[in-house]
Amino acid sequence: MNDRDQGIAATRVATPVGALSRARFTTRLGRTLEFTTLGYGSGPLGNFQRPFSESECLETVNAAWNAGIRYFDTAPFYGLGLSERRVGRVLAQKRRDDFVVSSKVGRLLEPSADGRDAEPLFVATPPVRPVFDYSYDGVMRSFDATLARTGLSRIDILYVHDVDALVHGGRAESEARIVELMERGGWRAVDALRSAGVVSAIGAGVNEWQPCVRLLELADPDLFLLAGRYTLLEHSPNETLFPKCLERGARVVVGGPYNSGVLAGRGTYNYGPIPDSVRAHVRALERVCDAHGVEMRAAALQFVVAHPAVVSVIPGAVSRAEVQGNVAAMHAPIPNALWEALKAEGLLARDVPTPVRPAAERGSIATA
Repeated sequence: MNDRDQGIAATRVATPVGALSRARFTTRLGRTLEFTTLGYGSGPLGNFQRPFSESECLETVNAAWNAGIRYFDTAPFYGLGLSERRVGRVLAQKRRDDFVVSSKVGRLLEPSADGRDAEPLFVATPPVRPVFDYSYDGVMRSFDATLARTGLSRIDILYVHDVDALVHGGRAESEARIVELMERGGWRAVDALRSAGVVSAIGAGVNEWQPCVRLLELADPDLFLLAGRYTLLEHSPNETLFPKCLERGARVVVGGPYNSGVLAGRGTYNYGPIPDSVRAHVRALERVCDAHGVEMRAAALQFVVAHPAVVSVIPGAVSRAEVQGNVAAMHAPIPNALWEALKAEGLLARDVPTPVRPAAERGSIATA
């Protein structure tokens, strides 16, 4: 582990009881970003599956701020602009240096001829449709539109969004989008924004680890937002992506820590029905957690941030109660014996990093 890795681990340990822990990360160009290891994923605020009022969204984002969360992620795709506007309404009133915000490029929001909802994941959206565009001009137009929607003077982290097989239909299609990004100038655009100091860090926001490894081969990303692929259920990035990130000085934000709900007691896995094999795995995890008096979603959150490659985890929330539940889960005391039991039963690999909570430091998370 190099000096930068050790610095991140040290900031996690030196956290007062009751405060959200933080991780500092220095980018390739020497800029330092400080994350709360519990961040806020604002995808649901885009009217994910049901409409939310402006007052509900304002209350939720304010609840995250009041709980001490200082890292917020959004994207043009989330509600076709709704999420960026709703997050921006709160953050634009805060001192700009007091928080970190990320958004994404890769889709332009174009006027929709018929005015109907153009994306089935989100309802009651503006009369626009998302159009994939990984070109230089498309990235620059998308970034300018994000600044306008959020009302912010800058975006700290800019992720290229969804160059993965799960979105585009297969590995060949994912590779074609990555080639498009490199050959049509999209990566050159985000790199130019980083070089000019307009953004501090660049990377990709995806639903699988393979495009991240590919971008490490082709370019020099600072950060990845990896959704749903590093959880209590899925650990493959520990053997594939994360070692490469540590070697290259890149880091990871983990999205989807509950695999869309199944690890938080809800009835979906990857936004669909729960396969029988996953259901059996979750029951085994829950049995061990129950035996140690631990809520499974607390184990889910604390597990992912124990990895030295991970700087933050960003569960979504659509209410003050859900925000407070996530904060409570991050602070919940978990005995070291839980992780040993999960490894003994083969539910976690022996070499996967897990939290260690010294008796005198219940408000901190270290790793082993």
